Amino acid sequence: MHQRVTMITLGVADILKSRAFYESLGWKPVKHEHGDGIAFFQCPGMVLALYPRDLLAADAGVPAEKKDTFSGVTLAYNVNAKDEVHAAADQARKAGAKILKEPQDVFWGGYHSYFADPDGHLWEIAFNPFTRVDEQGRFMMEGDG
Repeated sequence: MHQRVTMITLGVADILKSRAFYESLGWKPVKHEHGDGIAFFQCPGMVLALYPRDLLAADAGVPAEKKDTFSGVTLAYNVNAKDEVHAAADQARKAGAKILKEPQDVFWGGYHSYFADPDGHLWEIAFNPFTRVDEQGRFMMEGDG
């Protein structure tokens, strides 16, 4: 396999509510032929998809019920400055996100915040002084790659 992630699909309870949440963050859905049962958001180099949780579980052949409150997975939205963390957290709050951790310094030299989307998916908003987001929105880490 090549080293890449092409799509992240989040299982959601209410597709229309979740789509509206992400649109409130300023994300633009991709027009497609699959109707309102799924939503796609084009990101630089990948796609974020929203799909009903029960149908996603059935497709994967696993039970749909949540076992724990924390899935062990977080999604990250990286920015280039501390003030961008505050701006993104404020936008998420206005869109209806539950802010789990207010913007603050991190022991490793960064600055971050956490929020939960309407289905409890955890997002970290992070400024990492050792990375950058380029003009096309691509996330770049320092070092060999």
